[in-house]
Amino acid sequence: MRALPHPRTHRTARTAVAALLCAAVAAGATACGPVMADPEPTGPFAELTGSEVVDKAFAATKSAKSLTVDVDVRSPDEPVKAYLSLDTQGKCAGTLTMGATNTAEVIKADDKDVYLRFDEAFLREQVKEDGPEAQDAMVKELKGRWLKSSAKEADADGMLELCDLDALLDGFEQGATDIAKGDETTVDGHRALALTEPGDAGETSTVYVATEGTPYILKIVTKGGEEPGTITFSHYGQPVAAKIPAAKDIVVID
Repeated sequence: MRALPHPRTHRTARTAVAALLCAAVAAGATACGPVMADPEPTGPFAELTGSEVVDKAFAATKSAKSLTVDVDVRSPDEPVKAYLSLDTQGKCAGTLTMGATNTAEVIKADDKDVYLRFDEAFLREQVKEDGPEAQDAMVKELKGRWLKSSAKEADADGMLELCDLDALLDGFEQGATDIAKGDETTVDGHRALALTEPGDAGETSTVYVATEGTPYILKIVTKGGEEPGTITFSHYGQPVAAKIPAAKDIVVID
C-alpha cells in the first residue's frame, strides 16, 4: 500500500491560531480638548491589557492536562476539519477530515502506536492513479478496519500533528500588541471575553477567553484572509476515551 499523504493539518490549524497574534501597526492621532482623567477600568480582567489577557489565556491552555479541540479551517486549497480529544499522557481520539470528504478516525492510546480507520473516499484517494480495480481492491481490504502503525511514523506523515497541543499553539508569541478588549459573551454556555486583533489584508482574529474559573481559551475565530476558520477548545480536564480496537479489526502496517 502506498504511503499516506502528508496533510497540511498542522500548518492550517496553526494559521488560525497565529493569525490572532500577528501585530498590526497603526498610526496614532492626537485629539484636542480638555485633558480628562482616564476612567477606572471595569469588566473581566479589568486590570490587564488585551495583550496580557491573551498571554495569560495561552499559558493556561498550554498547561491543561487534557482538552478537546474542534477545528474548522476553510482553506480554498485544502479545507481541514477535526474533532479530537487529547491529553498530556499521549492519548488522542477523534476524527480528521482533509478536503471535502477524506475522513480518518484516530485512536492513540499511548506514545507507541496509533490506529487509523479511513473512509472509502480516503482509501480510493491513495490509489486514484492506478484505476478503478486498484481502488476497489483497496476498499475491499481495508474499509472498516483499523490500520496499526508506529506513532512516530504517523506523526511524521502529519496525521497526529493536531494531537499535540504544544505543536498546535506553537505559533503563539507573548507580547502581541493592538489586541482590543471587546464585550463579554458566552461560548457553549461559558462566560467569555472577546479580544480582537486586526491582521493583514483585512484579516481579523478574535480569541474568546473564559472569565470564570481558569482563563482558558474557549474559541479562536479568524475572518478574512486566505484561511478563515474557527478553533474551539472544550472539555478541559476530562478523560480521553482512547480504547484500542478489537484485534480482529486491526491490520498491522510494517
